[in-house]
Amino acid sequence: MSQYVDLSAYDGWACADCGEPLIKGKVDISYLGNSFPVDLLKCPNCGLVLIPEELALGKMVEVEKGLEDK
Repeated sequence: MSQYVDLSAYDGWACADCGEPLIKGKVDISYLGNSFPVDLLKCPNCGLVLIPEELALGKMVEVEKGLEDK
């Protein structure tokens, strides 16, 4: 899904909890019993994940609708 979101727009962002710089990595997202890997920014220390607004309000909504229709 990260191919739909420009993660470079978040270069230099840090974790709100730890202050560590966020790194790109695989994150498993689950919804309605389905799980899929996505490249997102996450904290290497505590694992907090940044889900960009355009992904949450855009592509994720499309995926949710598709899964709900199954």
